Formats: sequence, C-alpha cells, structure tokens
Amino acid sequence: MAVVETETHGQTLVVRLNRPERMNALNAELRTELAAIWTSFRHDPVLEVAILTGTGRGFCAGEDMKESLADGAPGGRRPAQEDPFMNGTLEKPVIAAVNGFAMGGGFMLVERTDLRVAVHGAVFEVSEAKRWLLGGWNHGALANLPFPIAMEMALGFRFTAERFHALGFLNRVVAPEALLPTALEMAAHLLTLPPASRVNTVHMMRRMRPRMAPEYERLAAKLHTHGATSDRMESRAAFAEKRAPRYKGWDDPEDRYRLPDLDLP
Repeated sequence: MAVVETETHGQTLVVRLNRPERMNALNAELRTELAAIWTSFRHDPVLEVAILTGTGRGFCAGEDMKESLADGAPGGRRPAQEDPFMNGTLEKPVIAAVNGFAMGGGFMLVERTDLRVAVHGAVFEVSEAKRWLLGGWNHGALANLPFPIAMEMALGFRFTAERFHALGFLNRVVAPEALLPTALEMAAHLLTLPPASRVNTVHMMRRMRPRMAPEYERLAAKLHTHGATSDRMESRAAFAEKRAPRYKGWDDPEDRYRLPDLDLP
C-alpha cells in the first residue's frame, strides 16, 4: 500500500496521505514520497493546483514518535531530496482539505498551504511545547493572530475547526462528504483566473506574510537548548508508551533562572 496516493482532476492534483493506521504520521518513507511528489508537481506542465488531504480520521499526526524512538533522535528523518512545498520554493497554490486531526508537523503542513477547508470537528494542535524545550512561539504571529491566541497555540492547547474558522485561520468548515468537493471547487475557481494573475497573486500574498526578526530567531535557537535535552526523548517515550512523562527539567536547577534574552545593540 502506497503511503501517499495521488489522483488528478484536470489540472488539479490531489495528494492523499495514506497511513491511516498511524494517523498519517510523518515517517521517513512518507516524507520521501511527499518530496518526490511535490517536486514532480512543481515541474509538471499541466498541473496547476494541488489539494493536500489525508486518509482515515487523521489529516496528519505529525512526527512518527515510534520511528524517532527507534532512531534514538527526535524530529524525524528528513528526505535526501529537497521538498519544494516545505522549503517554500513551490510556486503553485496548495489547498488543505483537513479530514481530521492535524497535530504538530501535521499542523505545519496546513500552515504552509494557501487556502484551507476542514471538516466539522477537526482538531488542530501546535505540539512543540509537548515535544521540545520551546513551544510553537511563531505560529500565531505568522497567522496574524492576537497575542493571547498565539500564546495559547504556542503552549500546545487544542483548537477545533470551528474556532479556527472564527479566528480566520480556515476558509471553510464543511461536512465530511463535502470536503473534497469544496476543495475541488476552490481549485476550479483558481483555474478560471489568468495564469499569470494566479501565479503572481499567490507569490505576492506569500511575500506579505509576517516574518520573524533575526533577533527572535537567534533567541529561539538559544531557548531550544535551555533545559534538559533528555526531556525531548522522554516526551516521545511517554507518548509511545501511553504514560505520564517523567521530566527532568534542567540538568542544573539554577538554569531555570538563567534565561537567555534578546540580542541588544
């Protein structure tokens, strides 16, 4: 069984994550397949719009924790081939059709799309706070959300599709049977536009998204190592073993009070 399935509808490509038994978690095989599919889509002379969706009750559960534990390293294996969707070089628009849970890396897949439709009851979570030493500090800012909402996202709270639609993060919320038809209708609208208008507008809109200042990126890099790094694997082991985590916190308890700060001139 292919871990990613594709089908074409005229000039629209449907990409379907297909590991339903693992909630479409991003293992090395799936990441590699996606990189190849997005590269082929980018250079295809006919296909102009893509729809990304999942099989089963999950859109994507993010990192494959069992694979990370087997590898003894957090974060998952990256594909050898560059992924134009993930690295931001894919010029063609992508529509998310969120069929269920979008957690961690699955949320980030949604975040990288240009238009988003989800089923009623879909659940979203920015999971970094549960898996690393720094929560998802930048996601709410990138989505132009108010500070308390961005804080809630960063600290790993869950959001329903209905709430995300009210906040402006989703374009549509529909019944399950209407998910793919709605995404295809959105794709069909894009294909009615003059090709240059579609390409140029997507390019312009993406360039207008907020960007994090370099000093915040530098501070985030410091905070990613501020704490007991063993807690990163402990969080994954606890998840896989379905138990409460036993966190260490800091190798030196005094490090709790030695927070790095912004680089100031």
